Amino acid sequence: MRINNVPMEDFSHILLFKTNIACDADKALVYAMLSNTPGIEKWSVDLEDEDRVLRIVSHSYCHQQIIELITYHGYNCCELI
Repeated sequence: MRINNVPMEDFSHILLFKTNIACDADKALVYAMLSNTPGIEKWSVDLEDEDRVLRIVSHSYCHQQIIELITYHGYNCCELI
């Protein structure tokens, strides 16, 4: 897609989620899980944000797959729209 003849950047590979990841211990568990998941290029979680936003960069995963992965490990996770 172009606006004013300038190509728009595609951000579909950046996935955002609202979670209940609440503390550094939770973040460490999520680190162990996501760091060993092929196809996840980068990730971060903002513990200061009230939505505990989880940001994942991946060209191979969709929102639903990440939600299933996170909830399987006991955390709440939903797509942030």
